[in-house]
Amino acid sequence: MRRIAFAVVSLLFASTLFVSAARAGDAEVKAGQAVIDGQLKALIANDGAKAYSFAAPNVKQIFPTVDAFMNMVTNGYPPVRQPQSYSFGKVEQIRPGSIIQQVLIVGPDGKNYEAVYTLQQQPDGSFQITGCSLRASNLLST
Repeated sequence: MRRIAFAVVSLLFASTLFVSAARAGDAEVKAGQAVIDGQLKALIANDGAKAYSFAAPNVKQIFPTVDAFMNMVTNGYPPVRQPQSYSFGKVEQIRPGSIIQQVLIVGPDGKNYEAVYTLQQQPDGSFQITGCSLRASNLLST
């Protein structure tokens, strides 16, 4: 009987931890999506300083000024720079504080693209974008 009681208590404790972890994951995903959405909106509004503010330190080390960052985005990521529309796709939490987020984009050329963002939680608790890869896609954004 003690073993059954122990098993039940263990299962309840484990499920409580799982639910807590799931909630933390959901909060992190929402925070990451808010960062991407904020950067995309800033890019659409031609607010380079605000768009740059969402970049993580590793990105800022490679592109140390707003102008360098904006030139990189403009020349290398036109669909991200001026999307007609975008929507969030699949998301994966690699570990606490580390997210990979798919964004489905209709570019300025009317074609579909898939942007895959990586985000990392910073020491202050905020999320910042550590990278983005872009490719043409057959997936439809909504």
